[in-house]
Amino acid sequence: MLNFPEAHSTYKRHAYHSHLLSRRHLFVVFLGGASVGRIDKIEFQWKIALLDKTGLPTSREQEEWFYRRSGSIMRSPFMLSGEWFEPGKPEYLAPNCVAEAAKDFGITDDHVRLALAYAGLREAKRFGEWEIAAEIGAKAANVDAKELLERARSTVVETRVRADTADFHLLQVTQRPTFVLDSEIGDRAVFSGFARVTPLVAALDAMLDDVDAYTAHAAHFGAPPA
Repeated sequence: MLNFPEAHSTYKRHAYHSHLLSRRHLFVVFLGGASVGRIDKIEFQWKIALLDKTGLPTSREQEEWFYRRSGSIMRSPFMLSGEWFEPGKPEYLAPNCVAEAAKDFGITDDHVRLALAYAGLREAKRFGEWEIAAEIGAKAANVDAKELLERARSTVVETRVRADTADFHLLQVTQRPTFVLDSEIGDRAVFSGFARVTPLVAALDAMLDDVDAYTAHAAHFGAPPA
């Protein structure tokens, strides 16, 4: 999600991911368009939306087929690895909970989550195993692997991940990533499954323009009458 802090007339953008498991992978860098000069008005947060049997592939061959499709569409110079896939596994708590647990060590940006994704999808590491996921996450976060593993396997972290997943389903969308843009004036835009940055930037610019317009109006006319 993206949040725009109120102190700066900003927005929130929430991005729901299911770790390296989403069939489309979007690395967004807001380095173009009118949003560049207003990036300080945007707060970014990410949340986990676990994949279950309705979203997971039924076989490694099926997953690799989806990777070929996505890779072709996105003009990727490499193909993602499906070696992480374990037939019959109902969900992949380990990489998701490790990334979430890293937040409790002060790591709130994307680099632990992306390190896990890279390890599984590019280096074919079995991040579905708790110890492997914790080792990858700890190296990226520069924290103790045993401490990170203990936190990742805690009820507190799993509860947070499942609560975020429940919030994702309340959006009535099915694709990962899903981007939710919220502004302080109550506007909301939801993009589910988009793999291009252009519509996201356009929505952000439009929402920021509206927030600025509200600020200008309030400077001239004050708050609405009681």
